[in-house]
Parts: sequence; C-alpha cells; structure tokens
Amino acid sequence: MELRQYQIVLVNLDPTVGSEMKKTRPCVIISPNEMNMYLQTIVIAPMTSSSKPYPTRVSIKHHSTKGWVALDQIRSIDRKRVIKVLDKLSEKEITLVKATIRETYVD
Repeated sequence: MELRQYQIVLVNLDPTVGSEMKKTRPCVIISPNEMNMYLQTIVIAPMTSSSKPYPTRVSIKHHSTKGWVALDQIRSIDRKRVIKVLDKLSEKEITLVKATIRETYVD
C-alpha cells in the first residue's frame, strides 16, 4: 500500500498507555513521502471528532463530518497498523496543518 503525506488513513492505535489516543481511528500522515517510501514506520497525527478548540488542533472536514487533527498527539507507528487509506487533506487543510506544526514545534 502506498502511503503519502497528508493522506487520511484508518489506523489501529491500540495498545496505548495513559492519555494517548486509543482505538481504531482516522489519522493524518505527517511524515514526508521520502520517509514513507523507505521506512517501516510513518509519523501520524490522530483525528478526533470531539475536541475543544486547542491551539494544537486543526479543524477539518472528512466525509462531511467535522473533526480535528490532534497535532499534540503526533507519534510514529509501524505501517502494519494502517488498515486502509480513506481520503486526503485539502490544500487549505494542509496549509493549516503545516502552520500549526511550525508554530507548535519549530518557532
């Protein structure tokens, strides 16, 4: 399965520990395509349908459902956890995700 940056994929996140997001849920691939092609791990940010407007959460629409990409929950996973590709972010959503990552982790 070809995995690409900013795709929305269904991922089995269990088992988890403590406050990590649990269950099988949609996640956004954050890692660049060069990494996704050659490594067995990918970097994802889980999505949630219930969130407060935290500065680390980006609001998106997926299959007419409003959700949030939780950039405060970014983690590396083995690609075997990915069940299937669901969709991809829009250009506007990608811009918001990049800006939030930059603001949260870089600047």
